[in-house]
Amino acid sequence: MRKHKLVIVVTLASLFAVQTAHADGPAGAARGLKTAPVVSYISEKRRTTAPFAHVMFCARNPDECTARGDVSEVSLSPLADEQLRAVNTSVNRSIRSLDDRPDQGDVWQVNVAAGDCEDFALTKRDHLVAMGWSTKALRIAVTKTPDGKGHAVLVVRTDQGDLVLDNRTNAIKSWKDTDLRWLMIQSGDNPRTWYEL
Repeated sequence: MRKHKLVIVVTLASLFAVQTAHADGPAGAARGLKTAPVVSYISEKRRTTAPFAHVMFCARNPDECTARGDVSEVSLSPLADEQLRAVNTSVNRSIRSLDDRPDQGDVWQVNVAAGDCEDFALTKRDHLVAMGWSTKALRIAVTKTPDGKGHAVLVVRTDQGDLVLDNRTNAIKSWKDTDLRWLMIQSGDNPRTWYEL
């Protein structure tokens, strides 16, 4: 009887030990399986036609539509995190939100005093590139808001996942934590190429 209880206790102890097992991470450091960070990236599908307003933007601003830099994923160091937050907040405050006039159609612009969502996204991208960030890690995405309105944001690929800079908030969120429905995104390798999401 005692042997039977001992076997049960040892079996239960081994089961609990398995649940708290540790594994070596990529750098060799022991890390709890339950505490490993979740990193999430947007997964592109097939190639699609670029938004016409972006094609026109590239025709007017060819330098804004060329790949510069070779880093496709930014290491989110404290300095990079600070730069990202500063650019997001300062651009959100410096541009007055104004929809395109219906008679003009959709016009994408950079570094404007007043504009809509894609103007915010393009300006944030431009400011980060001026700080030395690679364009390969900075992509414009077209989405829909919960009320069905078309919306553009800047997506920054980092070692902590794809982060979203949105003119509707100063908070920088993982793309999975936004309220957006994702439609298409620029290629990191070629800003003129777009993919469905």
